[in-house]
Amino acid sequence: MSPSKDSSSIQAPTKKKRKVFKRRVKIKTRKRAQIAEKKKEKENVTPLVRKYWLQRYDLFSRYDEGIKMDEEGWFSVTPEEIAARQARWCAGAGVVIDAFAGVGGNAIQFAQMCHHVVAIDIDPKKVALASDNAKIYGVEDYIDFIVGDFFQLAPFLKGDVVFLSPPWGGPSYKAKESFTLDLLKPKDGHSLFQVAQAITPNIIMYLPRNVDLLQATALSWLSSPPLDVEIEENFVRGNSKGMTIYFGDNIFP
Repeated sequence: MSPSKDSSSIQAPTKKKRKVFKRRVKIKTRKRAQIAEKKKEKENVTPLVRKYWLQRYDLFSRYDEGIKMDEEGWFSVTPEEIAARQARWCAGAGVVIDAFAGVGGNAIQFAQMCHHVVAIDIDPKKVALASDNAKIYGVEDYIDFIVGDFFQLAPFLKGDVVFLSPPWGGPSYKAKESFTLDLLKPKDGHSLFQVAQAITPNIIMYLPRNVDLLQATALSWLSSPPLDVEIEENFVRGNSKGMTIYFGDNIFP
């Protein structure tokens, strides 16, 4: 018969060791949950947005921290590098009005560079997503999110800059040899520009890379005297993504 072990020689784990063990278990559990969530998310990616999902870190560098998007948001949000550049153009501006905020890509960058942002979208679900995304970047206190129609709200808005990135009609815009302003939604580019112009002469438009530049820059002649214009082609990883047109010379460098 083997001798029994002295129970007094078996030491219980110290309180500190128990805490370390619990912390390790929590970390492992959290990592498993994150991996499962990413797997589920990848499985739910539709064929329409699969290629955009592969570019998710170009859209939001902090994507893994809880960024959320709807299907339209995947192909309509401005890549973060471009949004940051657009925001630098009006660094220090008082109020920037983002007329078609979507899931918040531009509003977040403007909030990091300017004093305040008014972010508008007609879709309440997009506004909710944009608000959550702004919290991840820590700029939610610098943005007023409004659910509404920019065209109806415009007469009551005051701001130093208006940013216009209206819907381009989905990924099909790429198939057009020349993208004309009448293809913008929900109204043509001329009508949109005139509404923004009533708020401020300082306007930024983000348009498809195949936009008719002569037609777009001619918008400056809707003012008297004509507004100064600067055109910038935007690239991410060497690939052209769009054209940014800056109107007005009061605050732009």
